[in-house]
Amino acid sequence: MKYLNHFLLSLLFLFIFGACKSKEEKKEEIIKPVRYEIVSKLNAQKVRNYSGVASASNEIELSFRSSGIVSVLKAKVGQKVRKGDLLMSLDNVQAKLAYEQSVSALKSAQSAMNTAKSSLERSKALYEKGSHSLSDYETAKNSFQSALDKFESAKRKKDIDQSQINYGYIYAPKNGVLASVDISINETVGSGQVVAVLNAGDDVHVSVGVPENAINKINIGMTTKVIFSSIEDQDFEGNIIEISPIVDPNTSTFPVKIDIPKPANVIKPGMVANVIFTFGSNSNQESNQLVVPVKAVGEDSDGNFVMLIEATNDNIGVIKKQTISLGELTNEGFVVKSGLTEGQKIATAGLQTLLDKQKVKLQ
Repeated sequence: MKYLNHFLLSLLFLFIFGACKSKEEKKEEIIKPVRYEIVSKLNAQKVRNYSGVASASNEIELSFRSSGIVSVLKAKVGQKVRKGDLLMSLDNVQAKLAYEQSVSALKSAQSAMNTAKSSLERSKALYEKGSHSLSDYETAKNSFQSALDKFESAKRKKDIDQSQINYGYIYAPKNGVLASVDISINETVGSGQVVAVLNAGDDVHVSVGVPENAINKINIGMTTKVIFSSIEDQDFEGNIIEISPIVDPNTSTFPVKIDIPKPANVIKPGMVANVIFTFGSNSNQESNQLVVPVKAVGEDSDGNFVMLIEATNDNIGVIKKQTISLGELTNEGFVVKSGLTEGQKIATAGLQTLLDKQKVKLQ
């Protein structure tokens, strides 16, 4: 019986050991995933992205040329207007009073001028007959000239006061859409105060700031691609129409204006745009240089290195630490002088956790 129990325990042990071993054999090998890029030549067409803001091609700020209280307000935000439409006006009480006074003064000056003219004609006739002295004739001439000057002055004053009345009206200078109206009825406004903005013109402009390292690479008429994050599945072509020669002190960039001819109605002033500039390479030699991303380059006591991935199949590869010699730093990464060839795969993340001859899965 003792031997039988010992035999049964041995069989149980062998069974358990075999089961555990079977589970261990079925355990899958864990392969670390890794991101990679393919070594390529320096892009002959350098691409740069800058943020900008859309605006109407002809944005007109409207203001009164005199002060007063708003008595008529026909303008509304988003309203389409035609050239010559009355948008708003002031009460013009003071201007109208001044105009009435200038009209009265003009009539008085005209009457005085007519009287002086009659006196001059009478004095001239008497002088020619010998009944008036030369001094009397000269006095009549001076009186007429003085009355004439006062009449001309009163006439100019009337025209000025008439203009002051006209300054109290705002008419649409062009066809367009009112983008903003910043006043309300019975509000007091000052001369030159912007009270509304009219968007005129069919085109859209995008204003963007370009840094100094790229400003000399662009020119008038250059084509760009414009993408609006708020407009999906659609991009637009723009043309550079203005390049400022002076840096903007607020942004330390050079203002550049881009025209989008015949834009879609979905583009609204104030929308944020991503403007893509494409620059050509400086030389054929430059475009033949290999470049690797900065994040793919590591450094140790032996110098700079990358983690080369030697692919065993489409998805699995083996890590190989590869020492390289670097050149200058470009916007696309480091120029490689030696150690790599075009088309090789290199890891771009987690360099410190990768080991030589480690198996990895390509992502």
